[in-house]
Amino acid sequence: MNQAENAASSRESLPAGSWASSAARRRNMQAIRSRDTKPERVIRQLVHAQGLRYRVAARPLPGLRRTADMVFRPAKVAVFVDGCYWHGCPEHYIPPRTNSGYWSEKVARNVARDRETDMLLTEAGWTVLRFWEHESPDACALKVFDTVTELRPRKL
Repeated sequence: MNQAENAASSRESLPAGSWASSAARRRNMQAIRSRDTKPERVIRQLVHAQGLRYRVAARPLPGLRRTADMVFRPAKVAVFVDGCYWHGCPEHYIPPRTNSGYWSEKVARNVARDRETDMLLTEAGWTVLRFWEHESPDACALKVFDTVTELRPRKL
């Protein structure tokens, strides 16, 4: 198959109205997890080993259509483990080379939504903890443990 036939074949396999630049890119994007990423799982495992229990991928506020990676309801702590690319890490974010306008705007919207989520949760009395995927899982788990144990209601 020559290059022109290959390109035509790849365009044919895209659904109508798809924003993906190629069928291969579409498959790649569909494979990216929105929850249960390796950094999340490692931090959850460490926090669980310290005896804390939590909700996974839950809405801290019922009326807010946003989910936190870990939710500690009694302590009112919401934990987010953000991916460096999707949330615009100042250290590791590299702008895309293909379809850069779309993806750069997408990441900017994600960052704005993250800030709005932080503000809404804080106004509702929640403590928000955000970690980057590249941060030490041990340090993140320790911070979660310390925050939750400090804020959780004491039993009499």
